[in-house]
Amino acid sequence: MKTKIYMDHAATTPVRPEVLQEILPYFTEYYGNASGIYGIAKESKKALEKAREQVAAGIGAKASEIYFTAGGSESDNMALRGVAQARRQKGNHIITTKIEHHAILHTCEYLEKNGYDVTYLDVDTDGKIRLDDLKAAIRPETILISVMFANNEIGTIEPIAEIGQIAREKGIYFHTDAVQAMGHVEIDVDKMQIDLLSISGHKLGAPKGIGAIYIRSGIQVSPLIFGGAQERKMRAGTENIPGIVGLGKAVELAVAELPETKERLEKMRDRLISGILENIPHSRLNGHPTDRLPGNCNVSFEFIEGESMLLLLDALGVAASSGSACTSGSLDPSHVLLAIGLPHEKAHGSLRLTLDMDNTEEDIDFVLEKLPPLVARLREMSPLGHDAE
Repeated sequence: MKTKIYMDHAATTPVRPEVLQEILPYFTEYYGNASGIYGIAKESKKALEKAREQVAAGIGAKASEIYFTAGGSESDNMALRGVAQARRQKGNHIITTKIEHHAILHTCEYLEKNGYDVTYLDVDTDGKIRLDDLKAAIRPETILISVMFANNEIGTIEPIAEIGQIAREKGIYFHTDAVQAMGHVEIDVDKMQIDLLSISGHKLGAPKGIGAIYIRSGIQVSPLIFGGAQERKMRAGTENIPGIVGLGKAVELAVAELPETKERLEKMRDRLISGILENIPHSRLNGHPTDRLPGNCNVSFEFIEGESMLLLLDALGVAASSGSACTSGSLDPSHVLLAIGLPHEKAHGSLRLTLDMDNTEEDIDFVLEKLPPLVARLREMSPLGHDAE
């Protein structure tokens, strides 16, 4: 079945037509290496710096504070490992949360094996950290706080400005993984007192394989990749000019359209959530009811498995994702859903539907029509299904 309705934008997004048109000349016409001094190279260099300005403008930063990477995971690694190495003489303690993306969690595990101490903060049942817990976790040797801007699974938006203020008052660097938030909510690194911020292009209509990291002027970060002098010696390697151009254009478009897009997505999201909860018994919303990404709907259904839902939805032409990791070869449910207090059986029966600008009201109608009987069918097949009656 060909996908007719795509509701997995948190996983990746299609490249926007405007972005594609902006990129194409840099594959064939302006293909020069930006490190060269001749004309065709200067065109690449000019495009590189224009994109840097576009990304910086999208978060209220200076162009000199933007460094391009291969994606969000590299940016997260650069923030954590780069700060840890650069500030090793000051301390070895890092604070993060239990619901971070694995690019953060696995990097923290690596750092723990190399002499660093990491505190993983609990979250409440909506997925938010408690600021008092954060304050209590701070030690004299704390060098970095890393809390994601908005969760990729349940959509909860964290109190970023408040975290930034706490970190600034204590002289601790503050990093946020804004991969899901960029282009979907307002971001101002100065007002929110953010020191480092990670971005990924393919979450907002740019190609895969391109990202960026914001590093506030004066912040000490050791590079991860050595070689040439690209990105002011912070990230060696010939720049991916087409990807960088695409990221710059995608950020520019997303920020310009944000007020209108946000309002439209929130309306569809809320209708989707209420329609599911009202028409499917034993269902619950995961994540904060209002402080959530405009396109995120994450719900759990008792007595069924998420993977079965995905397969049946796919047969109907609907692309979605589950809170269970079973589709990746693991039987473990999402660490995020467990962290907000869901028992294993409920975490296994979760469904994430993430919307973006290409979704329509008709898409919502279709899912609300097809999902209730689909869930009922799965419950009839489940040995626990009779409990739902």
